[in-house]
Formats: sequence, C-alpha cells, structure tokens
Amino acid sequence: MKGLGELERSIMDVLWAERSPLTAREVGRLIADRDLAPTTVMTVLDRLTRKGFLTRVRDGRAWRYEPAASRDAYIAELMLEALDMTGDRSAALTRFAQAVSGTEAEVLRKALTELEEE
Repeated sequence: MKGLGELERSIMDVLWAERSPLTAREVGRLIADRDLAPTTVMTVLDRLTRKGFLTRVRDGRAWRYEPAASRDAYIAELMLEALDMTGDRSAALTRFAQAVSGTEAEVLRKALTELEEE
C-alpha cells in the first residue's frame, strides 16, 4: 500500500469523517481552509481512486467518493508495512508491546485472545 501525501491525507480525513459519499465540490467545501482550486480537489480524488483508497459512484454528472477502507484498516496496513521493514519482526513486536500503555496492552491482549478462540 502506498502512503498518502499531505493533501491526500487531508482529503482522506474529510472522507473518513463523513457517513456518506461526497462529491468533489462537497470535499472542497469541507477542506476550505486550504483554499484549493476545484480542479486540484478533483485531481487528488482521482489519484486516490486509482491508488485504491477511494471508490466512486456516478451521481448525475458528478462522482461521489467514499473511502475503500476505514481509517483503522489503513493504519493497521501501515503498521504491518513498517513491521515488514524490520530485520527482526519479533524484536520489533516486543519493543512495540513494551511501548504501549496499559490500556492499549489490554486491548491487544483481548484481540489476541479472541483470535485464539476462533
């Protein structure tokens, strides 16, 4: 999975925050603090679609865009890619486990227990 640039990440944040697909114009309004040209928003949405981050459906003359996966799924993929870059996955996992908070460790324990029970 390819990473996201700063503008791509900002647009994905807008789309992840919404409950329904948005048009390029709606995305542009929600990211208005960046003062982007409408063509720039459309170009980035098209790029994100080609990269597999977004899906789109036709709505009249416009396209409606929505994330292909949740933000959590994206972050998990980034974490797995980072883990793949290590020479020693066990050492990296151990160091990660030592760095998380007690609450986060409990979430990990619960997830691992649920996986073992499947």
